[in-house]
Amino acid sequence: MRSYLLVPADSDRKLAKALTSGADALILDLADSVAPPDKGTARKLATDFLRRHIGLMHPRLFVRINDLESPLSEGDLDHVMTGAPTGIVQSAAAGKDDVVLLGARIAVREALHGLPDGGTRILAVAGDRPDSVLALGSYAGDVARLCGLVWCGDRSAAGIGRQRESDEDGDWGNPSALARNLCLFAAGAAHVDAIDRPYHDFADSGGLAAEAAKGAKEGFAGKIAVHPSQVAAINDAFTPGPDEIAAAEALIAAFRAAGNPGALAIEGLACDQSDLRRAERLVARAAQITQIRKIVSPSPPGPSGE
Repeated sequence: MRSYLLVPADSDRKLAKALTSGADALILDLADSVAPPDKGTARKLATDFLRRHIGLMHPRLFVRINDLESPLSEGDLDHVMTGAPTGIVQSAAAGKDDVVLLGARIAVREALHGLPDGGTRILAVAGDRPDSVLALGSYAGDVARLCGLVWCGDRSAAGIGRQRESDEDGDWGNPSALARNLCLFAAGAAHVDAIDRPYHDFADSGGLAAEAAKGAKEGFAGKIAVHPSQVAAINDAFTPGPDEIAAAEALIAAFRAAGNPGALAIEGLACDQSDLRRAERLVARAAQITQIRKIVSPSPPGPSGE
């Protein structure tokens, strides 16, 4: 998934509008974007929304619950798991053990509500506190239910007293660069997607497009949107272009024709197995995006109505 639109779950109007945004996934937020007095309302609206759209293929429906340390998190799960969400977004995950703990709590609700065991995924917000930055290495290997790690920008740097980063920080600033890069490597080691931070100035379409393109080039698979107007630019940035796909397919074909050697010269360039893996990943991702588009815009019926 390329775009994850974060939607405060305390507004029926915002939830309804989000469905037509074109986002690959919605994140129904019960946490930071909902004021404490409105938490109960958000739970009910999110649960009702999920129940009305059980089985929806596009967009996928995730729910961001309150931190596991919060007394609200158990109640959040009790409610929203009755609506069979695609996944749960875990705020402030401090490492693999936190994901495993949340997975165990989800498993109980799956059993109670007759949902497939292991079917509910977890998208973990990782590296947003100093301790969670240090725990990024714990995700290496296969972590049950984990489908992605989200980097949230300067939150981790705030925990060490650094001032909020500015848009002029072309190198992201040293502390933020460390957390950002570790999140990318952690996602790679866990064989899941790395999801880039939200771009909060939704009136700055040029800045969003530039940051999304930068994230896609550096290895992120998608990005959080905070407004429906951001979705199209994010989808565009994280969709491989025709020339990229053609070049990747040609590289794969050349390796196959040569018997899959360790290295190969292609049009004067030395290519090895790492280049092959990169090409295979790009082609697979392009195929997945094509499938998403078919779900969103199915082919019209033929003359017979079939």
